[in-house]
Amino acid sequence: MKKITLKRNEDRRIRNGHLWVFSNEIDKIEEGIENGDLTLLFDSKGGLIGTGFYNKNSLISVRILSTGKIEDLKEDLRKKILNAYRLRKELYPSGNSFRLSFSESDYLPGLIIDKYNNTYVLQVYSYGMDRNINLIADILKEEFSAENIFSKNEGYFRTLEGLPTEDKVYLGEIKNELINDGAVNYLINFEKGHKTGFYFDQRDNRFFIEGIVNAKTVLDAFCNSGGFGLHAAKGGAANVTFVDSSANEIEAAKENFRLNNFITETDFIEEDVFNYLEKSAASGKKFDVVMIDPPAFAKSRKNIPTAKKGYERLNKLALQCVSNGGYLVTSSCSYHITRDDFISAVNSASVKATSPVQLIYFNSASMDHPKLPAMPETSYLKFGVFRVNKI
Repeated sequence: MKKITLKRNEDRRIRNGHLWVFSNEIDKIEEGIENGDLTLLFDSKGGLIGTGFYNKNSLISVRILSTGKIEDLKEDLRKKILNAYRLRKELYPSGNSFRLSFSESDYLPGLIIDKYNNTYVLQVYSYGMDRNINLIADILKEEFSAENIFSKNEGYFRTLEGLPTEDKVYLGEIKNELINDGAVNYLINFEKGHKTGFYFDQRDNRFFIEGIVNAKTVLDAFCNSGGFGLHAAKGGAANVTFVDSSANEIEAAKENFRLNNFITETDFIEEDVFNYLEKSAASGKKFDVVMIDPPAFAKSRKNIPTAKKGYERLNKLALQCVSNGGYLVTSSCSYHITRDDFISAVNSASVKATSPVQLIYFNSASMDHPKLPAMPETSYLKFGVFRVNKI
C-alpha cells in the first residue's frame, strides 16, 4: 500500500475517532495512488494513523476503515459486516429486516446495506467501496446465503464522489419483499419505493407513538408507505388519515393497511401536504395527533436558512390542525439542521400558531443506525413529540 501523510496537527480529530480526512489536511501523497486505492495514513511525524480508501475527486480524500494496517481487505470487510449483523440481532432478535450496515458508524465508510429478508439493497458512496463491491456481494452470499443483491443509490452523493449514478443488480433479481418490523407487515416495492425501499430509521419511533394514539383521530402526513399511520392503527386509533403527494405511496399505504387486516377507519388522500394542512387549518379541521415526516429540507449548509423557515412554516401549519391537549409528532432528517435548530423552529411555530407546546419525547434514528460520538455526521434524524397545552 502507498502512503499519505497529513500536515502537522491534522491528525488530532482522526485520533479522536473521526473517520474522514479532508483534502486540505494532506501534506504528501505518494506517487501512483489511484482513486479507490487502499492507502496507509501517517501523521506529520511518521506515525501510522490507519488505513483508508483514497479519492482525489472528493473533498473527503480518505475514508478510514481501520486504525491499523489492513492485510486482507475481504476478511476485514467480512469481520465488520458480521460484527454489524451481530449487533442488529442483539437489538432485534426476531427481526429479519433492518439496516445491516450504517456506513461510517459500522466502520464501513460509504457503505449502506439494508436487509429485507434474504434481499440486500446497497447504497455505495465511497469510491473505494464501489471498486470492491464484488467483495461485499461475495461476503453476503457466503455468510448469509443472499438471494438478491442490488443497489438503489442517491445520485447526488454518488456524483460528489465522482461515481456513475446507474444502479446495478449483483445477484438474483429485483422483486417485492414482504417484511415485518416486529408489529406491522409491509410489502416493499423496490421499483417504486423511496431510498432503498423502506425507512428503517423511524422504526423505534413508530413504536413509541402507539402509546399516545388510542381512540384518537390521527393525521399521517408525508405518509410514504404508511409506517406511522399503520402503527397508529395498531395502537388503537379511532381514525387515521394518510396524506402524501405521491400516488405510488398512497397506493402502498393502502396495500399495507389491507395486509395487516386493520379495522380502523381511514382516509387516503393524494395531495401536497402543505396544501392539505393549509386547507385544514383554514376550515378549522382538527386532529388529536398530527404526524409529519417530511423529506430533507437542507442537503448542504447553504440551504440552512431556507430550511429553518420551511420547518417553521410546516410545523406552524401542523400545529394549527392539532386540538388542545393533542400531540404534534414531527421529524427532520436534515443533518445540517441541528437539534437546537429544530426545537427552535417548532417553538417559533408554536408561538405563531398560538399553540403552546410541551416537549414530551425526543429521539434520533432507530438502534440499527448507531452513531459515532466523534462523528456528528452519523447522527442526522431529529424526532420530537410535543403536546399542545393551551392554558
